[in-house]
Amino acid sequence: MNNEQAAAVAPQSEIKNQKSKIVLGWIAAWVVLFGLLALVAVKLYQVTLGPVSTGGAPDFTLSTFDGGSLTLSKLRGQVVVVNFWASWCIPCELEAAELEAFYRANKDRGVLLIGVDYVDTETEARRYLLRYGISYPNGPDLGTRISQAYRIKGVPETYIIDQNGQLVRTIIGPTTQAALQAIVEPLLK
Repeated sequence: MNNEQAAAVAPQSEIKNQKSKIVLGWIAAWVVLFGLLALVAVKLYQVTLGPVSTGGAPDFTLSTFDGGSLTLSKLRGQVVVVNFWASWCIPCELEAAELEAFYRANKDRGVLLIGVDYVDTETEARRYLLRYGISYPNGPDLGTRISQAYRIKGVPETYIIDQNGQLVRTIIGPTTQAALQAIVEPLLK
């Protein structure tokens, strides 16, 4: 092969390499685009599901801030009120005293209120509980497993579960002692 032939072959192999790189680039772009579209589709599906509103309440085990543990399925026979909250949530502050009053009025009547701290630091959560004098069981939603099971969209959200483990009511936003009492009272008869 003379110098002229070698010079002619070199650009052709460079052209093939460039074409291969372009094709691979397009393939990579399509893979990324498809991945993003799939992610958006999954998120849209989750949003359209909305929170759990009726039927069997998703079971969970909550490790409480005081070192205890609560498993929903082991609480059958009681009405259980599950409240999702966070220390950074202003509407949660509005309902804090109401929830504590509800708990104190009903704790000896077969009603258990459980607080599930959502996307928070333990330090801030404990400070919040202390600030509002909250005495009912509370614990962090580690890995957001519980909130995902209930498909919460924000805080506060409250779920009322009857003695048979059936979800009977969902409250989106802050609630009051009177509102909870009106829902729970018929369940205790």
